[in-house]
Amino acid sequence: MAPALTSHEVQRTWSALVQEVRTAVLLTMRNGRPFGSHVPYVVGPDWTRAYLHLSRLALHTQHLLADSHVSLFIAETDGPGKNPLELRRMNLQGEALLLSPDAPSYRDIKERYLLRFPQAEMMFGFGDFALWELRLEDAHFVLGFGQAFVSRAVTPSTWVHQKVERPSAGKD
Repeated sequence: MAPALTSHEVQRTWSALVQEVRTAVLLTMRNGRPFGSHVPYVVGPDWTRAYLHLSRLALHTQHLLADSHVSLFIAETDGPGKNPLELRRMNLQGEALLLSPDAPSYRDIKERYLLRFPQAEMMFGFGDFALWELRLEDAHFVLGFGQAFVSRAVTPSTWVHQKVERPSAGKD
């Protein structure tokens, strides 16, 4: 069994993951079912905010306009010699909102996005592209077997080792 980690160690590990992995799977709702899209992203100062630059023509954007509930799944890349059960992965859940170009944070987010994805600069001039802010409320971070942690937006730097939820033995 892996040693217990402190909240600070978990913080350092999720930060490394989002620096290493530049794309995530955005899960939106399509006809009542999850729909996954591969998207580039940047995170805010903690995991509670993530930003996407999306085209209105994309299916996932149409889904967001109909239902703003989202999940963003970030996972370490698999490869030869790696144990797939030990890959770092993070599932974030919350709500997506369009970020107005008039918002005080817009310029900074755009600069951070372009620093990470300079090839996207041309798309900021396209009328169908917009920045979206994901306001994330829950995080589930897995570092390997027996190393799952949860956090909530009210205390984003506090990570609690996930407790196994077992079905009750009693009859309903």
